[in-house]
Amino acid sequence: MAAYDYDLFVIGGGSGGVRAARVAAALGKRVAVAEEYRFGGTCVIRGCVPKKLFVYASQYSEHFEDAVGYGWDVPPARFDWNTLLASKDREITRLEGIYRRNVEGSGATILDTRAELVDRHTVRLVADGRTVTVDQILIATGGRPSPHPALKGNEHCITSNEAFHLETLPKSIMVGGGGYIAVEFANIFHGLGVETTLVYRGVEILNHFDDDLRACLHEAMANKGVEIVCRAVAEEVVRRDDGRLDVKLSNGETRTVDQFMLAMGRSPNTEGLGLEAVGVETSVTGAIVVDGYSRTNVDNIWAIGDVTDRVQLTPVAIHEAMCFVETAFRDNPTAPDHDLIATAVFSQPEIGTVGLPEHEAVKAFEEIEVYRASFRPMRNTLSGRDEKMLMKLIVDAASRKVVGAHIMGPDAGEMAQLLGIPLKAGVTKDDFDRTMAVHPTAAEELVTMYKPTYRVRKGERID
Repeated sequence: MAAYDYDLFVIGGGSGGVRAARVAAALGKRVAVAEEYRFGGTCVIRGCVPKKLFVYASQYSEHFEDAVGYGWDVPPARFDWNTLLASKDREITRLEGIYRRNVEGSGATILDTRAELVDRHTVRLVADGRTVTVDQILIATGGRPSPHPALKGNEHCITSNEAFHLETLPKSIMVGGGGYIAVEFANIFHGLGVETTLVYRGVEILNHFDDDLRACLHEAMANKGVEIVCRAVAEEVVRRDDGRLDVKLSNGETRTVDQFMLAMGRSPNTEGLGLEAVGVETSVTGAIVVDGYSRTNVDNIWAIGDVTDRVQLTPVAIHEAMCFVETAFRDNPTAPDHDLIATAVFSQPEIGTVGLPEHEAVKAFEEIEVYRASFRPMRNTLSGRDEKMLMKLIVDAASRKVVGAHIMGPDAGEMAQLLGIPLKAGVTKDDFDRTMAVHPTAAEELVTMYKPTYRVRKGERID
């Protein structure tokens, strides 16, 4: 066997790459991790973590309003954007330091540089031009927001990357897109007092989610004051003399806003990695093509996370990293399990979901039972807030297995995480029915819906 500088060379210091490096190094492997920007990747630096901090910040406007109904005399609140940015930056710096220390503590080597493939066993370190030899290569470079170069005037737009670093909070913003990133940021900006418009080409926001969740969230957001324009896209963005933007829409309207945020998909970070020279196959979108074990067509080169465009979620990248180590270094071929992944949309109200939405379940099973409850949670009673909660279970009528669970309301993401365990274990609706409720909670509704709201047999609804 040839002697290499490293047993494993990881390109990308995000959650997936760092996890693979740490676990492999703990096995005694010689590991290096190359990262050209900051450790933590999209999730920690410019994704889920700062976004969730912004979500928390944006919720306080409603918290102050609700406190009055509970007896609190709340003086007029004032929000300071720069304070939020500074606090967020301190937390991200702290988390990045933890990532770096964890890598170093595992025994892996950190290389603060861009890395490019020279051949299947050689990597160039761009910072100093030297090359190192490696046995196994793992690409975990993630993705980035699509700039949509086809949009005329796209250079005047921002993406989620820039949204975390705006010098001033805009008075008005238009968000283009209808996926979870667009929906979350529309709610964030609205909660911070920004006049917000969401424009989406589809019939309804959050494509692929359960239709009840989509419709109910749309209604809730509209009631809060977020304007949602469906069946329309931006065709041109023009910078005015006063610095504001005229956004020309496909429906014939022109809206004037301070900022336009593009949130219409993400692109894998594969350019300039040397993939073509080595012969690594990529898809038409630039994503790295891998088999069920995260191996590329070059047998010592692997890829995990968003750069493969399979499931763009941080926990998925971490799971793929663990499976990679099992396969590559423990002689235990393990394919990532992408079935029944619980997920959340940190909208306002929040969404948590796991398993099949109704429109997919009716295609997968001859007959399904749908258990649905919509109610005002207790926390909204004294506050006078009219916002409702939605809970929905989807059951295969033949096996009685719960194949989908969908929640909209406070702490929906937390509930989805816990529901992911029993659904993964294959529990039945009878198991739910036998479970005692915790009272008074919103979650108790999940185990007290004893009769189906309706059935769907061979695609036909039966009430």
